[in-house]
Amino acid sequence: MNYFLYILKSNIHQKSYTGITNNLDRRLAEHNSGKNFYTKRHCPWVMIYKEKYDSLKEARNREKYLKSASGRKFLKELFKKQ
Repeated sequence: MNYFLYILKSNIHQKSYTGITNNLDRRLAEHNSGKNFYTKRHCPWVMIYKEKYDSLKEARNREKYLKSASGRKFLKELFKKQ
């Protein structure tokens, strides 16, 4: 099964959300419908970035990196391009 690391950006607020799923369309719809505590406050969301992985472990490792200081620098550059 394939897993995706994804990054969402709020259309209204200066907020982002990083997550993992095996179904990108379903997960984005869940975020925009208010099923997630954090993301329901900042709807609507758009997916600005995704990476595909063969295992959940690989995707989790990348997610942990993006939530570190080095990863936040990567995200900052990504947001500048949006």
